[in-house]
Amino acid sequence: MILDRYLARRFARSLGLTMLAFFLILSLIDLVEQIRRHSREADGLGPILQLTLLNVPRGLYEILPLITILAGVALFLGLGRSSELIVVRAAGRSALRALLGPVAVTLVFGLIAIAVLNPIVAATTAEYEARERRIEGRDPVLALAEGGVWLRQGGEAGPTVIRAATASADGTRLGGVTFLSLDPAGRPVERIEARDARLETGHWILSDAKAWRLAAPNPEADATTHAVLERPATLTAGEIRDSLGEPSQISIWELPRFIERLEAAGFTTRRHVVYLQMEMALPFFLVAMILLAATFTMQPQRGRRMGTLVLAAVLTGFAAQMLRNFAQVLGETGQVPPALAAWAPPIAAILCALGVLLHLEEG
Repeated sequence: MILDRYLARRFARSLGLTMLAFFLILSLIDLVEQIRRHSREADGLGPILQLTLLNVPRGLYEILPLITILAGVALFLGLGRSSELIVVRAAGRSALRALLGPVAVTLVFGLIAIAVLNPIVAATTAEYEARERRIEGRDPVLALAEGGVWLRQGGEAGPTVIRAATASADGTRLGGVTFLSLDPAGRPVERIEARDARLETGHWILSDAKAWRLAAPNPEADATTHAVLERPATLTAGEIRDSLGEPSQISIWELPRFIERLEAAGFTTRRHVVYLQMEMALPFFLVAMILLAATFTMQPQRGRRMGTLVLAAVLTGFAAQMLRNFAQVLGETGQVPPALAAWAPPIAAILCALGVLLHLEEG
């Protein structure tokens, strides 16, 4: 137990130092990128620094597997250099038993990542996107609410706010629609209610529509009805889909409710369901990373050969991450079930690493 606590403390320190190093590197890189993109629009260096601090947590969260495997490599190299691994083996402790402490720390770290760091990343990412839109002068296109879907499009005569009770999966068909046209000063000038609306290239096709001219003395008396009514559209189906945002911008605690709202509005939720499953499997994927690091670097060090083994460990970690990303794509496109796409890569990586470790240590 004392040895397990010692190894766990060593790995926790290695993990913390590796995260700090990557935080500083990512901050410097992102600061240069933000200066390049927003130096003309931003009012001084302050807003750019704020954008950098808001954007860095997302990048750090995305490379947690790389951070974990590098921290594991640093731990085992340090233990091998000080001959502590030899002492552990001489004391009769197997390599798999010695991994108990680092694996436990990795599991706890993964749980903290999805329970605490994920909401922080979601909040900072959403705030970063909002501030970037304000700096660039862009307005949000779509928002989901309890009452349905809200869209906003621009136009030469002024913006138009669109509310729909339901929407198709691609956002090109809306049901229970209300169009509210505004003048450039933001005053409402026309209201249209329709049974449904279909987005075509450059215009909306409204069915069973009723239009009110709000500037008229008696809008209800002057209201007109139309079996089919056309209104200009500046939105495209791609812009509507993209405006749903990335699932990573939503806290894992709020994601199940957001998925329910998406389903109620009629949008497809496969991408969000896959992302939720991937986040739940993240602690086990991090465990796979520490086991892969141990597979290559727990062996006795033999001069320059250790450099090759370290490179092999990192490349294997990249391969596992690529397999995970590929499985995520398969899940999002409906080729495999979401649960299989999320859980198969970490389980396969853990089993492969354990098999190699058993062969090297016990075989």
